[in-house]
Amino acid sequence: MPAALRRPPRPGVEWEFETLVVPRDLSRNVVTRMLIDRAEHGGWELDRLRIGSDGIRRVVLRRKIIRQRLTLFAQG
Repeated sequence: MPAALRRPPRPGVEWEFETLVVPRDLSRNVVTRMLIDRAEHGGWELDRLRIGSDGIRRVVLRRKIIRQRLTLFAQG
């Protein structure tokens, strides 16, 4: 889907992106397992997957950046 047609992120949501280039000699099962492991253990989700005419997979993963707010308690 072209970037112009993609839905913009919600206000206040920040994403961290990671790009992977996967060689063509890895099987589909190996790549699937690798992406599942990253999702389960790192909190990543698939943003984009492109397979080039040369067979190389270009994968973009994303995960939300969660910012903690400083909370001050009034003493008194």
